[in-house]
Amino acid sequence: MANVSPTSRGDISTHPDVSEMRDRYARMLGGRDVTLLDGPVFLLGLYCAVSPWILHYTTSQPPLVTHNLVVGIAIGLLALGFTRAPERMYGLSWAFCAVGIWMIIAPWVVGTSPDAGVALNNIIIGGLAVILGLMCAGTAARSAPMP
Repeated sequence: MANVSPTSRGDISTHPDVSEMRDRYARMLGGRDVTLLDGPVFLLGLYCAVSPWILHYTTSQPPLVTHNLVVGIAIGLLALGFTRAPERMYGLSWAFCAVGIWMIIAPWVVGTSPDAGVALNNIIIGGLAVILGLMCAGTAARSAPMP
């Protein structure tokens, strides 16, 4: 029968893989510098996806409805990727900035003579995407290991 007393379970210093476990734990925590940005990025994507229905421009700008839905889903997927595999995804922070710039100009490229509310909505979403993308990119650059 195995010894399961509290004194024997609390100490892992004698475990044969203790150094490997410590290294892995340090690697996992090393890529999480942008944790605070994952939530706002996801919420921005969610708002972008539902904004045509919130602002009621589904009948006046049908192409922008589909556009904002697809871009909002893409932003949400980026946020989930930032959360799930940060060390692989933070290189896409610059792509997130490009999505923000696209959102700013999309009402005039995709839409047909958008009114001020529609344009302002996309400009705000795009501006926030650029700001959050720059923050993600800056933090990722600071936390990247030196070669």
